[in-house]
Amino acid sequence: MNLPAPVEVTYKNMRFLITHNPTNATLNKFIEDWPFDDGAPPSNQVVDDWLRLVKIKFGEEPGCCIAVHCVAGLGRAPVLVVLALNEGGVKYEDALQFIRQKRHGAFNSKQLLYLEKYHPKMQLRFKDSNGHRNNCCIQ
Repeated sequence: MNLPAPVEVTYKNMRFLITHNPTNATLNKFIEDWPFDDGAPPSNQVVDDWLRLVKIKFGEEPGCCIAVHCVAGLGRAPVLVVLALNEGGVKYEDALQFIRQKRHGAFNSKQLLYLEKYHPKMQLRFKDSNGHRNNCCIQ
C-alpha cells in the first residue's frame, strides 16, 4: 500500500502532524491512543479527550506539534484535526479544504456529515501574553 507522506497543519499556536500508523520504532512518540472505527466519526468521549489534550499541550507549550495518526492518515486523524481547528475558530469548510489540499482523498461522506453537524464550543481559543485573542490564519 502506497501511503501518503505526513502532512503538517498549522493554525495560530497549534501545529499538527497528520500521519499513517506509527511503526514499532516511532510508537513511543505517541502519548495517547483513542481508537474509533475506521470510516466513522469519533465518539463524544474521544472528542472530549482529544480537545482536552490539545488545550493542555498548546496551553503549556504553544507552537509544539501534536502527531495524529490512523491507518492511512486519510480519515480519523484529519477529522480530529478539523475538530481542533474548528474549536480554535476556523470554519469547518475552510479546515476541510485546507487539509484536502495537502491530504488528497481525506474524509468520507459519513465523516463529512459529522463535521458539518458538529457545533464547536470554542474550547481552543487561545490568548496571547497580553490577553488578546490570536487572529492569525491557516498557513
